[in-house]
Amino acid sequence: MALLKSINKKAKAYLNSGFGINTNSYGGRFVNKNGTANVEKRGMNILHRISWYHTLIDMSAWKFMLILLTFYVCINFVFALCYFAIGIEYLNGIDSSASDFVKFGETYFFSAQTFTTVGYGHISPSGFMASAVSAFEALIGLLSFAIATGLFFGSFSRPIAFLKFSHNAIIAPYGDSTALMIRMTPFKNTNLTDAEAKVTVGISMEDNGKMSNKFYSLDLEFDKINALTLSWTLVHPITEESPLYQFTKEDFESVNGEILVYIKTFDDMFSSTVAVRTSYTFGEVVYGAKFKPMYSQNKSNTKTTLHLDQLNDFEDVVL
Repeated sequence: MALLKSINKKAKAYLNSGFGINTNSYGGRFVNKNGTANVEKRGMNILHRISWYHTLIDMSAWKFMLILLTFYVCINFVFALCYFAIGIEYLNGIDSSASDFVKFGETYFFSAQTFTTVGYGHISPSGFMASAVSAFEALIGLLSFAIATGLFFGSFSRPIAFLKFSHNAIIAPYGDSTALMIRMTPFKNTNLTDAEAKVTVGISMEDNGKMSNKFYSLDLEFDKINALTLSWTLVHPITEESPLYQFTKEDFESVNGEILVYIKTFDDMFSSTVAVRTSYTFGEVVYGAKFKPMYSQNKSNTKTTLHLDQLNDFEDVVL
């Protein structure tokens, strides 16, 4: 407790963090590891509080394809039921002597052909109701494929900062003292320039007899670099002005705190600024360690090899 009280004296609180100060109002961490806010929104209909466009754009490729396939199967099943309810006698080309299973299968594939506007001609609707349903289904199919195409384009054309962060932050030797270190690296064939980093630490501490969240901006050895082609280790020297000054291994294990990391960089391919963020709870900080090198020259000494699988490698040291 004396350590937390001393933080207020030597470190200047950061008031524009965007997070609340009341610890009783918060559950869990501020930011998830993937950079999303750890917030669950309630009190409004789900159709109003969720942007389905953003949800589908942010979705992984396999989930997006699975949703499209599921939608395609289900909507054709619904229309097949409609045709079956109207009567297969209004669908020319279906063998009326076949079993109900075969009839429904023929109806389902007719629906699929109508939905995709392929129309092979083997089966055709007759009568007002069957023709009306098939016309409506063709319209739904055109709109669905237009929306799917737009989502595909939006998903693949959206600029993304392809950066991976180390699983842990570490407290490592730094000159005559120690420093907080966080490592990141680009993992795809992108050209990232003018990278800028901001690191904030949030600590739960007692203030005027009540527990509150205090946020402090951490000074970095380098907060900007011209090109982000290899790994970049963010280094916060722990000096007397640092809110982490005199923190021990036991303090990181007992104090409730979180380190918020925000990276902004420029993607040459899209000519656009991209951003990514993550966070580390104090429990994810390894005290007394240093990162192992993750790049080296190749055997012929003609290229630099970046070992992406070594991003999280560190070794223990004595502080």
